[in-house]
Amino acid sequence: ILSSTIHSKGLATLSRLHSCWCRRAAACVGLQSSVIAPAARRVQTSAINMTGGHDNGKPEPGKAEAGMKDGWFTELSTMWPGMGMSLKVKEILHQGKSEFQDVCVFESETFGTVLLLDGVIQATDRDEFAYQEMIAHLPLCALERPAKKVLVVGGGDGGVLRELARHASLEEIHIAEIDGMVPEMSKKYFPQMAVGFDDPRVHLHICDGIKFVQDAEEGTYDAIIVDSSDPVGPAEVLFEKPFFEALHSAVRPGGIVCTQAESLWLHLDIIKALAAMCKGVFAGGAVSYAYTTIPTYPSGQIGMMLCTKAQGPGQEPLDPRTPRQPPPPGVPKLNIPELRYYTHDVHAPAFALPKFAVDALAGSLTYQ
Repeated sequence: ILSSTIHSKGLATLSRLHSCWCRRAAACVGLQSSVIAPAARRVQTSAINMTGGHDNGKPEPGKAEAGMKDGWFTELSTMWPGMGMSLKVKEILHQGKSEFQDVCVFESETFGTVLLLDGVIQATDRDEFAYQEMIAHLPLCALERPAKKVLVVGGGDGGVLRELARHASLEEIHIAEIDGMVPEMSKKYFPQMAVGFDDPRVHLHICDGIKFVQDAEEGTYDAIIVDSSDPVGPAEVLFEKPFFEALHSAVRPGGIVCTQAESLWLHLDIIKALAAMCKGVFAGGAVSYAYTTIPTYPSGQIGMMLCTKAQGPGQEPLDPRTPRQPPPPGVPKLNIPELRYYTHDVHAPAFALPKFAVDALAGSLTYQ
């Protein structure tokens, strides 16, 4: 059901881009030529037949039911062979399919309500804030002047919007989300995340997020947050040079782009290639990698690539490791509580990488 298109600025996209929102598809093995050499793709596997392959009559990979067995859901993938995250299931609340992906919501024994897209854990009540707060406040709190206009690519659960709603300086918050079912499911089953949609500054665009970025006028946004899927299949274009060139154009000088950037423990080669590509695109600016801890994502860690656009001739690039804006407060009128993860004390250390990562990323990151 996917059809390739070429947009006016030469950016290869997909008219039905699979889940600009889904932050973690279950498998990826290589980015295309603009990042790293093509590699044989591994299919997403939510449940693996121990004898090899899948028996006739069994659920296909990429469906939540494939990981359900004996009252447990187990997320298995060739991306992390020999390991899998398991959650005990109390009740399946929703199971169906949108135009783009398999969608399942269940109540777990220990992590509250869980959202699965294509059989992959996307968010849980218990730990979603660790990701949402960091991907939003690391970039916005690093800016030299408070942001007024921000774009979110993906983020259909509303969690990033909730965090942006804390920032009183913002005048416009735009979100480009491909799958209209994701906001619907979030409003029904994850109201603590979906409160972001209640902010009157939010403009929701159900559309191809890549084309939305590409069509933006140069220098439109103070910050762009890309809550993307892994670089597999249609979402590979979200990790490729043409998309990052469009991001670079759409953000203002001195502005910042923050995109989901995988796990140091599982995807270091991908991170290395991504950082090298960003260094070229954001020449004169800065490229940094930060991470947060979150137990229901593979390896319990996920990172963000923060790229700042050059400010002007002779000016030093914005260093995203330094927090310049105060941590935003809760918003009682929207039922948004005080922050639970992000603080200034957490901000700078989030960029401190272990030696194996520093060695691998040497020459690509600005400050390591």
